Amino acid sequence: MGLYLNVGQILISITIILLILLQVKESAGLFGSGGSTVRTRRGLEKTLFQFTIILAAIFLGISILSVRLS
Repeated sequence: MGLYLNVGQILISITIILLILLQVKESAGLFGSGGSTVRTRRGLEKTLFQFTIILAAIFLGISILSVRLS
């Protein structure tokens, strides 16, 4: 069982890394003109963001389960 949990953690962590990299924006937008703009996530960006949160929660759950079983 522990082997499956470890493999699951590795696969989820790789997926989370890829999702975060897909969300990265240009850094010039963060410190560009000095004015701040508030933007809402829409479409694919919102879906990626929500999926990242869900996978992080699953990863946390698997990590806790893995520690309890060891």
